[in-house]
Amino acid sequence: MKTRTPSFPLGALLALTGIFFLNFIGRVVLAPLLPTMEADLGIDHTQAGALFLWVTSGYCAGLLGSGLVSSRLNHRRTVLLSGFLVAGMLLAVSAARGLTEICLGLLVLGIASGLYLPSGIAVLTSLVEPSLRGRAVSVHELAPNLGFVAAPLVAEALLRWFSWQAAPAVLGVGSLAAAAIFWRWGQGGDALGEVPRLGTLRVLAAEPSFWTMMVFFSLAIGASLGVYAILPLYLVAERGLEREWVNTLVAFSRLLGLFASIGAGWAADRLGPRRALRGVFFATGFATLLLGLLPGFWVLAPVLLQPLAAVCFFPPGFAALSRIGPVRTRNVAVSLTVPVAFLLGGGAVPTAIAWCGDHGSFAVGIGIFGGLCFAAPALVRTLRFPDEADAGTTNPDGTPAQDPLEQGSTPL
Repeated sequence: MKTRTPSFPLGALLALTGIFFLNFIGRVVLAPLLPTMEADLGIDHTQAGALFLWVTSGYCAGLLGSGLVSSRLNHRRTVLLSGFLVAGMLLAVSAARGLTEICLGLLVLGIASGLYLPSGIAVLTSLVEPSLRGRAVSVHELAPNLGFVAAPLVAEALLRWFSWQAAPAVLGVGSLAAAAIFWRWGQGGDALGEVPRLGTLRVLAAEPSFWTMMVFFSLAIGASLGVYAILPLYLVAERGLEREWVNTLVAFSRLLGLFASIGAGWAADRLGPRRALRGVFFATGFATLLLGLLPGFWVLAPVLLQPLAAVCFFPPGFAALSRIGPVRTRNVAVSLTVPVAFLLGGGAVPTAIAWCGDHGSFAVGIGIFGGLCFAAPALVRTLRFPDEADAGTTNPDGTPAQDPLEQGSTPL
């Protein structure tokens, strides 16, 4: 009897990934546009940095409310709603002329983007058999990684011929096309979503390790997305570098990060989450400090190295987060940690660094944030994993014993 080979719905998966890609790049394209937007709108650095606070506030709200929407529409319709609404808001931002209209458009853009991720993952898992889901997720996760690379290149290509409004307009049209393609040929996601329960939230809130991981994810997203958001403005306005060259350099730095995360996953398996997290935060904090401290063209080295260190957080970070609290609460731990971390790391961090740019120096703000990352390993000792206790690996004083992986042994 022949064994049936599982099918891999590449077309439907690419249609879904296209929506995710345009969803992501529509938010991060602000970073390379900030120097031009400041001059065009007559705003200061703090107001420019706060644009990310508007979009990440909406994103946080969209993630938290996605269960309410998908529980009524189902996951496929929620993905479509997100795609069409992202397209509409990008076009609205491109047509806006005042700062208030832009901020409101970015807020709704963030909400629309936040609706996507939980339902997008649900659609993906409904499309692909369990034996192929690892490959499907790897294709899907190309979207944000390529978005970091593509955003400065797309922005710079359009800025050579048009005003900054052209970038959201082109991406809005692209989002509209991607949503239409998924509407016509997309599959899966017919199930309804679920709303988080209050009892689950109470269980997580009583876990100190949950709050530690929320701090870690906020710092990690601040080091990756937050620094990325403000980096072109910092290098152009304070370091006096050419915008065209800066955007090319930032794109190249993120291209290298595509490979670093693979090595980080291997290292996390070998070292265990605690040792991996310590190493990642030491390296990220040091590189971020250098980004603020090094003079002249020496700053180009940490521009390239800092994203490599920051992206290495996520494999051990998600491995640790997936071990927090009882088994039944762990998916909710992820769904709560990520939106709050985006709000703080992706919104508050660039706003605070931009405020420092208005009241002294961007470098001071970047240096302070680098110092926070450098100090973060002190919190690693507060992590408690229930599965360690279940395995009888606690010390007599009640603290977790070292993981066998952290003591240098390797799994069989």
